[in-house]
Amino acid sequence: MVGLGRKTHRAGCSGHHVAPRRRTGFSLTEALVSLTITAVAGAAIVFSVNSNLQLTDHTQRRVIAQGMARQLMDEVLGTRYMALDSTPYQTVFTPSSWELETGTRERFDDIDDYHGTLSEPPVDEYGILLGTGNGEGGQRNPAFWAPIGYLSRWQQQITVSYASSLDLNQSLSGNQTSDFRAVEVRIVYNDSERGPIELAKIRRIVSYVPSVP
Repeated sequence: MVGLGRKTHRAGCSGHHVAPRRRTGFSLTEALVSLTITAVAGAAIVFSVNSNLQLTDHTQRRVIAQGMARQLMDEVLGTRYMALDSTPYQTVFTPSSWELETGTRERFDDIDDYHGTLSEPPVDEYGILLGTGNGEGGQRNPAFWAPIGYLSRWQQQITVSYASSLDLNQSLSGNQTSDFRAVEVRIVYNDSERGPIELAKIRRIVSYVPSVP
Protein backbone atom coordinates (compact mmCIF):
# COMPACT_ATOMS: atom_id res chain seq x y z
CA MET A 1 0.00 0.00 0.00
CA VAL A 2 2.89 2.28 0.79
CA GLY A 3 4.47 1.64 -2.58
CA LEU A 4 1.20 2.28 -4.34
CA GLY A 5 0.81 5.53 -2.54
CA ARG A 6 4.21 6.62 -3.67
CA LYS A 7 3.44 5.71 -7.21
CA THR A 8 0.21 7.65 -6.99
CA HIS A 9 2.08 10.62 -5.56
CA ARG A 10 4.63 10.49 -8.37
CA ALA A 11 1.91 10.18 -10.92
CA GLY A 12 0.27 13.25 -9.49
CA CYS A 13 3.56 15.13 -9.67
CA SER A 14 4.15 14.12 -13.25
CA GLY A 15 0.66 15.36 -14.23
CA HIS A 16 1.38 18.97 -13.19
CA HIS A 17 0.96 21.54 -16.09
CA VAL A 18 4.27 22.99 -17.25
CA ALA A 19 3.98 26.54 -18.74
CA PRO A 20 5.56 26.89 -22.22
CA ARG A 21 8.69 29.03 -22.48
CA ARG A 22 7.83 32.56 -23.74
CA ARG A 23 9.37 33.31 -27.18
CA THR A 24 11.56 36.39 -27.45
CA GLY A 25 12.89 38.31 -30.51
CA PHE A 26 11.87 37.98 -34.20
CA SER A 27 11.99 35.06 -36.50
CA LEU A 28 13.99 35.33 -39.73
CA THR A 29 10.79 35.69 -41.75
CA GLU A 30 9.54 38.52 -39.55
CA ALA A 31 12.87 40.31 -39.84
CA LEU A 32 12.83 40.01 -43.64
CA VAL A 33 9.25 41.32 -43.81
CA SER A 34 10.18 44.23 -41.55
CA LEU A 35 13.23 45.09 -43.65
CA THR A 36 11.16 44.91 -46.83
CA ILE A 37 8.51 47.27 -45.44
CA THR A 38 11.22 49.68 -44.26
CA ALA A 39 12.94 49.58 -47.66
CA VAL A 40 9.68 50.25 -49.53
CA ALA A 41 8.80 53.11 -47.18
CA GLY A 42 12.28 54.58 -47.56
CA ALA A 43 12.10 54.33 -51.35
CA ALA A 44 8.73 56.05 -51.33
CA ILE A 45 10.12 58.89 -49.22
CA VAL A 46 13.16 59.30 -51.47
CA PHE A 47 10.93 59.23 -54.57
CA SER A 48 8.63 61.82 -53.03
CA VAL A 49 11.53 64.12 -52.14
CA ASN A 50 13.07 63.72 -55.61
CA SER A 51 9.71 64.41 -57.29
CA ASN A 52 9.22 67.53 -55.17
CA LEU A 53 12.70 68.77 -56.08
CA GLN A 54 12.02 68.22 -59.78
CA LEU A 55 8.67 69.98 -59.51
CA THR A 56 10.29 72.91 -57.71
CA ASP A 57 12.99 73.18 -60.38
CA HIS A 58 10.43 73.03 -63.19
CA THR A 59 8.25 75.66 -61.50
CA GLN A 60 11.26 77.92 -61.05
CA ARG A 61 12.13 77.61 -64.73
CA ARG A 62 8.59 78.51 -65.77
CA VAL A 63 8.54 81.59 -63.54
CA ILE A 64 11.87 82.79 -64.98
CA ALA A 65 10.69 82.01 -68.52
CA GLN A 66 7.48 84.02 -68.05
CA GLY A 67 9.49 87.06 -66.98
CA MET A 68 11.89 86.57 -69.86
CA ALA A 69 9.03 86.32 -72.38
CA ARG A 70 7.31 89.45 -71.07
CA GLN A 71 10.56 91.40 -71.23
CA LEU A 72 11.15 90.29 -74.82
CA MET A 73 7.57 91.11 -75.79
CA ASP A 74 7.94 94.60 -74.30
CA GLU A 75 11.04 95.09 -76.43
CA VAL A 76 9.16 94.14 -79.60
CA LEU A 77 6.04 96.20 -78.86
CA GLY A 78 8.19 99.20 -78.02
CA THR A 79 9.01 99.63 -81.72
CA ARG A 80 6.95 100.95 -84.65
CA TYR A 81 4.28 98.93 -86.40
CA MET A 82 6.23 99.19 -89.66
CA ALA A 83 9.29 100.87 -91.13
CA LEU A 84 8.85 104.50 -92.17
CA ASP A 85 9.48 103.72 -95.84
CA SER A 86 7.33 100.59 -95.87
CA THR A 87 3.67 99.63 -96.27
CA PRO A 88 1.46 98.21 -93.51
CA TYR A 89 0.62 95.33 -95.84
CA GLN A 90 4.07 94.10 -96.73
CA THR A 91 4.30 90.32 -97.05
CA VAL A 92 8.00 89.86 -96.27
CA PHE A 93 9.07 90.36 -92.67
CA THR A 94 12.81 90.86 -92.35
CA PRO A 95 15.28 93.41 -91.02
CA SER A 96 17.31 95.49 -93.46
CA SER A 97 20.98 94.84 -94.15
CA TRP A 98 21.88 97.87 -92.03
CA GLU A 99 19.86 96.51 -89.11
CA LEU A 100 21.65 93.17 -89.40
CA GLU A 101 25.17 94.63 -89.49
CA THR A 102 25.72 94.39 -85.73
CA GLY A 103 24.42 90.81 -85.47
CA THR A 104 22.20 91.94 -82.60
CA ARG A 105 18.70 93.39 -82.16
CA GLU A 106 20.04 96.79 -81.21
CA ARG A 107 18.99 98.45 -84.50
CA PHE A 108 15.57 96.80 -84.81
CA ASP A 109 13.04 99.63 -84.96
CA ASP A 110 9.82 98.02 -86.16
CA ILE A 111 7.86 94.88 -85.33
CA ASP A 112 8.55 92.88 -88.47
CA ASP A 113 12.32 93.10 -87.86
CA TYR A 114 11.88 90.55 -85.07
CA HIS A 115 10.28 87.84 -87.18
CA GLY A 116 12.34 84.66 -87.12
CA THR A 117 14.46 85.70 -84.14
CA LEU A 118 16.05 82.66 -82.50
CA SER A 119 18.71 82.94 -79.81
CA GLU A 120 20.28 80.12 -77.79
CA PRO A 121 21.36 80.92 -75.14
CA PRO A 122 19.03 83.92 -74.68
CA VAL A 123 20.55 87.39 -75.09
CA ASP A 124 19.42 90.99 -74.71
CA GLU A 125 19.10 93.45 -77.58
CA TYR A 126 22.85 94.11 -77.45
CA GLY A 127 23.71 90.43 -77.77
CA ILE A 128 24.76 90.12 -74.12
CA LEU A 129 23.88 86.86 -72.38
CA LEU A 130 20.87 87.39 -70.14
CA GLY A 131 21.79 87.51 -66.50
CA THR A 132 25.15 89.16 -67.16
CA GLY A 133 24.33 92.46 -68.90
CA ASN A 134 23.83 95.91 -67.44
CA GLY A 135 21.05 96.86 -69.88
CA GLU A 136 23.26 99.35 -71.72
CA GLY A 137 25.34 97.07 -73.93
CA GLY A 138 27.90 96.19 -71.27
CA GLN A 139 28.27 93.60 -68.55
CA ARG A 140 27.51 93.97 -64.87
CA ASN A 141 29.91 93.05 -62.08
CA PRO A 142 30.52 89.26 -62.24
CA ALA A 143 29.49 89.01 -58.58
CA PHE A 144 25.92 89.77 -59.73
CA TRP A 145 25.80 87.39 -62.69
CA ALA A 146 23.27 84.58 -62.92
CA PRO A 147 24.82 81.10 -62.35
CA ILE A 148 27.17 80.32 -65.23
CA GLY A 149 25.62 77.87 -67.67
CA TYR A 150 22.13 78.00 -66.16
CA LEU A 151 20.58 79.41 -69.35
CA SER A 152 22.81 77.53 -71.80
CA ARG A 153 19.95 75.34 -73.05
CA TRP A 154 17.31 78.06 -73.10
CA GLN A 155 16.07 79.53 -76.35
CA GLN A 156 14.22 82.70 -77.38
CA GLN A 157 11.88 82.50 -80.36
CA ILE A 158 9.85 85.28 -82.00
CA THR A 159 7.42 85.04 -84.90
CA VAL A 160 5.41 87.83 -86.49
CA SER A 161 2.43 87.20 -88.77
CA TYR A 162 -0.84 88.74 -89.90
CA ALA A 163 -3.88 87.73 -87.87
CA SER A 164 -7.30 87.09 -89.34
CA SER A 165 -9.71 89.95 -88.73
CA LEU A 166 -12.43 87.32 -88.21
CA ASP A 167 -10.46 85.32 -85.67
CA LEU A 168 -7.45 87.01 -84.10
CA ASN A 169 -6.24 83.67 -82.77
CA GLN A 170 -5.70 82.50 -86.33
CA SER A 171 -2.55 83.51 -88.17
CA LEU A 172 -2.76 84.11 -91.92
CA SER A 173 -0.38 82.41 -94.30
CA GLY A 174 1.12 83.13 -97.69
CA ASN A 175 0.40 86.58 -99.10
CA GLN A 176 -2.72 87.15 -97.00
CA THR A 177 -2.71 90.40 -95.03
CA SER A 178 -4.94 92.31 -92.62
CA ASP A 179 -4.86 95.30 -90.31
CA PHE A 180 -3.70 93.07 -87.46
CA ARG A 181 -0.36 91.54 -86.71
CA ALA A 182 0.29 88.77 -84.21
CA VAL A 183 3.53 88.77 -82.25
CA GLU A 184 4.36 85.48 -80.58
CA VAL A 185 7.21 85.00 -78.13
CA ARG A 186 8.26 81.56 -76.91
CA ILE A 187 10.86 80.50 -74.37
CA VAL A 188 12.00 76.91 -74.85
CA TYR A 189 14.22 74.70 -72.72
CA ASN A 190 16.13 72.00 -74.60
CA ASP A 191 16.21 69.07 -72.21
CA SER A 192 18.97 66.54 -72.91
CA GLU A 193 16.58 63.61 -72.36
CA ARG A 194 13.07 64.86 -73.19
CA GLY A 195 13.92 67.29 -75.98
CA PRO A 196 12.45 70.82 -76.36
CA ILE A 197 10.09 71.88 -73.56
CA GLU A 198 8.05 75.06 -73.96
CA LEU A 199 8.33 77.03 -70.73
CA ALA A 200 6.48 80.19 -71.73
CA LYS A 201 4.44 81.51 -74.64
CA ILE A 202 2.93 84.96 -75.09
CA ARG A 203 0.86 86.15 -78.04
CA ARG A 204 -0.12 89.76 -78.60
CA ILE A 205 -2.16 91.42 -81.34
CA VAL A 206 -1.26 94.87 -82.65
CA SER A 207 -3.44 96.84 -85.03
CA TYR A 208 -2.69 99.28 -87.83
CA VAL A 209 -4.70 102.47 -87.56
CA PRO A 210 -4.47 104.67 -90.68
CA SER A 211 -3.72 108.30 -89.98
CA VAL A 212 -6.47 110.78 -90.60
CA PRO A 213 -5.56 113.23 -93.43
